[in-house]
Amino acid sequence: MEKETGLKREIGLWGLSANIVNIIVGAGIFVLPAIVAEIMGSAGIFVYLFCGFLIALVMLCFAEAGSKVTRSGGAYAYVETAFGPYTGFLAAVFMVMGSAFSDAAVANALIELIALAFPVFANQYIRILLLLLIFGGLCFLNVIGVKQGIGLVKINTVAKLTPLLLLILFSWKDVSFSNLMIENADSFKNFGAASLILFFAFQGGDAGLTVGGEIKNPQKTVPKAIFMGIGFVLILYVLIQSVSQGVLGDQLPGFKEAPLASVANVVFGPIGYTLLLITAGVSMFGMLSGEILNLPRVLFGLASDRVIPFEKLAAIHPKFKTPYYSILLYAGIGFTLAAIGGFRQLAVIASASMLLVYFGGALSVIKLRRKEKANFGDFRIPFGYTVPILAAGIILFFLSNLTGYEKTGILVFITVLTAVYFAVRLLSKKNN
Repeated sequence: MEKETGLKREIGLWGLSANIVNIIVGAGIFVLPAIVAEIMGSAGIFVYLFCGFLIALVMLCFAEAGSKVTRSGGAYAYVETAFGPYTGFLAAVFMVMGSAFSDAAVANALIELIALAFPVFANQYIRILLLLLIFGGLCFLNVIGVKQGIGLVKINTVAKLTPLLLLILFSWKDVSFSNLMIENADSFKNFGAASLILFFAFQGGDAGLTVGGEIKNPQKTVPKAIFMGIGFVLILYVLIQSVSQGVLGDQLPGFKEAPLASVANVVFGPIGYTLLLITAGVSMFGMLSGEILNLPRVLFGLASDRVIPFEKLAAIHPKFKTPYYSILLYAGIGFTLAAIGGFRQLAVIASASMLLVYFGGALSVIKLRRKEKANFGDFRIPFGYTVPILAAGIILFFLSNLTGYEKTGILVFITVLTAVYFAVRLLSKKNN
């Protein structure tokens, strides 16, 4: 199922693994320990394990689909190949817009963090100028080559993970194991709500696979990178929640703005607090760099598959061999949303829509198995259809925990997208 696109296969196992980890470990983990502790108390660790179990199931589905569909686009490419252009179109828009709204929120949070140290950046005009510099710089770096883009991702991944690993290592001397004892079983009543919130911190691994057309030996590299990336993230998250709960105990929910920085303040003193705030900034920047590397490949896939009638988005730079128009457009959307601001309330609906993409990704495994014969070297999930069916079922459980407002918002969004899709198709037929 590989289609020649002109892209260069420059990304190996470690680059793809770092790409997956970099996007998943974003800004969320720096605040979520306090939110999870508020809802679940010391039982929050089970929510991490449950969310990790689901994302492992989903990424297993993506590993099989990614070994069969080796072109760029990630979940969009899998869904489109399995179910056709309409379903692929919905998946792609959910991916791009959800990521764009999240990017806008993260970029604004990054500026606010910088403004704490340098108040001049609180000025509206200077804020917009810095946003332009961030998005413009990342856009330029990714246009001149995927090797440069993935190189920055590797650097960001190391820069954000090193302080977190040091915090975990040195925090154990201050951990009170009585703080980790589960005393109140009633907290499990909130398990669904806590899982829905925390799952957002596990999302993003799919975006790391959108560079499928630029991965070396994808049949082997994709499954291995997924296992390495998801396994590392789950262990990291469980340890972060454990040391946060163990050090701060019942006080953890009171540090919603910067729980990890508060843990570092206890362990290392004021210098630790400052270091973790800087790490949070690096993590936010790393997440943005990963998004601008990955999500333009979805736009590129849409255009090259002629799902949308914008041929320019399928163009490859003659020198750098990158989808430069798609990169420019995605970076432009992210900058515009970030500059306008006020979109954080939409991020929940946009992020929740990713569950539908994952649902489609899980079902695509079943469809692809029936549609195509397995090729030598393709990765295949064991136990038949158990994994994709189980993943789809747990996703439906997550969706059932959405509020009525969020469910209505998603249904309205799908209705509008459906009308737009068929209107564009009808106009295209008339023009031809």
